[in-house]
Amino acid sequence: MSTLLLPTPYFTSIHRRNTLSSSASGLQIQFRHRFSLSFLSHPRSLTHTPFRSHTRRGDISLRAFDSSSDPKSEEEKEGVVDNQNVRIADEDYPSGEFEFEPITGWRSLLVKFNMLLALPWERVRKGSVLTMKLRGQISDQVKSRFSPGLSLPQICENFLKAAYDPRISGIYLHIDSLNCGWGKVEEIRRHILNFKKSGKFVVAYVPLCQEKEYYLACACEEIYAPPSAYFSLFGLTVQASFLRGVLDNIGIEPQVERIGKYKSAGDQLARRTMSEENCEMLTALLDNIYTNWLDKVSFAKGRRREDIENFINEGVYQVDKLKEEGLISNVIYDDEVIAMLKERLGVKTDKNLPMVDYRKYSRVKKRTVGISGGKEQIAIIRASGSISRVESQLSVSSSGIIAEKFIEQIRSVRESKKFKAAIIRIDSPGGDALASDLMWREIRLLAASKPVIASMSDVAASGGYYMAMGAEAIVAESLTLTGSIGVVTGKFNLEKLYEKIGFNKEIISRGRYAELVAAEQRPFRPDEAELFAKSAQHAYKQFRDKAALSRSMTVDKMEEVAQGRVWTGKDGASHGLVDAIGGLSRAIAIAKLKANIPQDRQVTVVEISRTSPSLPGILLGVGNSLVGVDRTLKELLQGLTFSDAVQARMDGIMFQTLEGSPYANPILSIIKDYLSSL
Repeated sequence: MSTLLLPTPYFTSIHRRNTLSSSASGLQIQFRHRFSLSFLSHPRSLTHTPFRSHTRRGDISLRAFDSSSDPKSEEEKEGVVDNQNVRIADEDYPSGEFEFEPITGWRSLLVKFNMLLALPWERVRKGSVLTMKLRGQISDQVKSRFSPGLSLPQICENFLKAAYDPRISGIYLHIDSLNCGWGKVEEIRRHILNFKKSGKFVVAYVPLCQEKEYYLACACEEIYAPPSAYFSLFGLTVQASFLRGVLDNIGIEPQVERIGKYKSAGDQLARRTMSEENCEMLTALLDNIYTNWLDKVSFAKGRRREDIENFINEGVYQVDKLKEEGLISNVIYDDEVIAMLKERLGVKTDKNLPMVDYRKYSRVKKRTVGISGGKEQIAIIRASGSISRVESQLSVSSSGIIAEKFIEQIRSVRESKKFKAAIIRIDSPGGDALASDLMWREIRLLAASKPVIASMSDVAASGGYYMAMGAEAIVAESLTLTGSIGVVTGKFNLEKLYEKIGFNKEIISRGRYAELVAAEQRPFRPDEAELFAKSAQHAYKQFRDKAALSRSMTVDKMEEVAQGRVWTGKDGASHGLVDAIGGLSRAIAIAKLKANIPQDRQVTVVEISRTSPSLPGILLGVGNSLVGVDRTLKELLQGLTFSDAVQARMDGIMFQTLEGSPYANPILSIIKDYLSSL
């Protein structure tokens, strides 16, 4: 059973087996043979009004679910009822901070008894060191023992269990090249700091270290690196690539309709350079991340912020120099670190250091180490990956968010009387617009019956934010990427390409706009272009107005923070898009507050959407471990396929594969195959 961190010392999480599998997609409006429309949605502010007060249920007007209702009039009406629109500031919410309380007395004896009766895979030698290799991708979903890769919930659970486990003396982290966002990095860092409250040691070993890796490592008591370690603490960059020149050379003209001046999705196809608005937005995001990094690292190392920044600007890469400056503890190899730990723990030199790895320790149940839950239960429904309305026959299980399955889970929680509140944990850049809207409504219906809190991981933008704005309160990490309420859509004009390769296409149609998206062999007619623009504007207004309604903001106020702009969680909070800054533990503390559960009372957290292993998933993991895939090329090729529907996605155009589409174009498939062979 997996554990999540609460403001109380501990709580229990039960996993319910559900087959929530996902495939990539986004918010969809039917426009075939064109690249995707991208909506970017905004997270809610720290100071936003919940749907109901802490002590009352059912304060949501039923008209809140009517998409045709006027957001302005709704807000005016809600604003005079019981002062409901008095916003709650971030500092007025419970912090959810972890407090370590040693297990003593009869509970300590019970833990010893549990360990005597523990199953073989739960047995750990006394004085063991927990080792975890943090490297590569980190999923926000709970994984089974058959699933490859790392799971954020299980990493966090292992830190919590190890803090209370009398058999664990400390933690030895191998931190290597990480491929995850800053939201997950912040959550792991928080759990490292929480673990240190137990008085046990946590040591980091970093053979390859850039900014993310060092951000984690500096939370540990000691940092070690081999003499040949690759350190590149040179600063952070953000970049955008543009394909317009390539498309012009091969005779492809992207006809793009963009709503929202910050909406950068589509720029990679339509532009040759970065727009001023996109540059402004990306610069703000980069400044947020870099400033946070400098502040946290300087505090951890007891240095002035200016000193750390000057060190970065010197371009230091020598490991010895890092030791001289006090940024790492020593320059030694892995075996020397183990020898040092043996000496610290009193293990004889001719004996092996007792260690237990991440995967084995993940099988240790929380109750074995004395972590128990309470009577009240809070459900956690996880939504990770791109959003699709239905599951594709060829999709790999657990590859994204399938709206049909997600809605089933939402309804099961709503109908169950045992759950006092629910957490929607979101790690998604968006996807199918229709699917996002359907899930938004179900979340709103759930929020009418019990408290619902949205917790954001790395990213909850566009369709991901669409889901979050259905909750009573939104909690995001300071560097979560969110917002981006905007629209971009378009189609490819392949007239010049067809001329170059001698391909011809003729269409017989009935209806003035029948060829709107079917005729890629010519540009839009003026009337078609006008209709296309109006449809995009209509989609944008629907999205923006619903966001305004959900956040109890006026449309004019929402327009100021919409326009397709992506925000960090911290900036989103200051603009009224996020309610509180923090991780999952804070979201649960707020859920307890709204469910009238005392903060010092233990609760049981029930994982509704635990993933199940599947043969395709297992084979995919094996394949990925045997064959390295060039991710950059893969993303480029994904961007050269086409979608049959509007997408609500953040930062970039996501194209669904053409295979099986009745509008599939063989020429485009040939182009894709050719590029794949390069």
